[in-house]
Amino acid sequence: MFKVRMRSVWSMIFLIILLGWPCLSQASSPIDDLKAPIEKVLEILRDPQYKNPDMKQQQRDKIIQITNQVFDFKAMSRLALGRNWKSLNPQEQKDFVAAFGDLLNSTYMDKVQGEYRDETVSFLNQEIIATGKAIVKTKILRKPHDIPVVYAMFLDGDKWRIYDVNVEGISLIKNYRTQFDQILTKDSPNQLIERIKKKSDLKTDIKAE
Repeated sequence: MFKVRMRSVWSMIFLIILLGWPCLSQASSPIDDLKAPIEKVLEILRDPQYKNPDMKQQQRDKIIQITNQVFDFKAMSRLALGRNWKSLNPQEQKDFVAAFGDLLNSTYMDKVQGEYRDETVSFLNQEIIATGKAIVKTKILRKPHDIPVVYAMFLDGDKWRIYDVNVEGISLIKNYRTQFDQILTKDSPNQLIERIKKKSDLKTDIKAE
């Protein structure tokens, strides 16, 4: 069974990382590639037309379109599997990327849509940590306590994309890597992929402590 800590925090984190937006003709800064798109995502969440339950799927689809632009699911999959990535053949790698991306989308979307309460985000600063790599520090302004969130990004052509998210010292990728390492000690890559697909298809939340 998948386990992820801090259910309420991660549900809001996934809201904030659903940010992607068409890139500019020239490379912008990492913080720029987060700041403007987030306003569009929050606009979608605040739009009163989506209070109608019949419109929830349309809202969901719009946000997922944005998610698929801002995340590099292949990079995230490779990092989440760590040393196990190379043990997968090309088809298994492709299947894992698709399944893991769907899991990240489906697991948290219900919470994002159901728990958003007009939170806003403060963008604090950015730091280039290596050639083509950066971190962007932000805070979710949420009562009673603000939540610090750090995004790890890399430059993909002329667009900065997310490959990890760290909240209060906990890395999303490292968390999954621990789970996947444990599963792959007894299950095959295909069995892991099938387990992920089932979680995604059932829209079953990963349990948290």
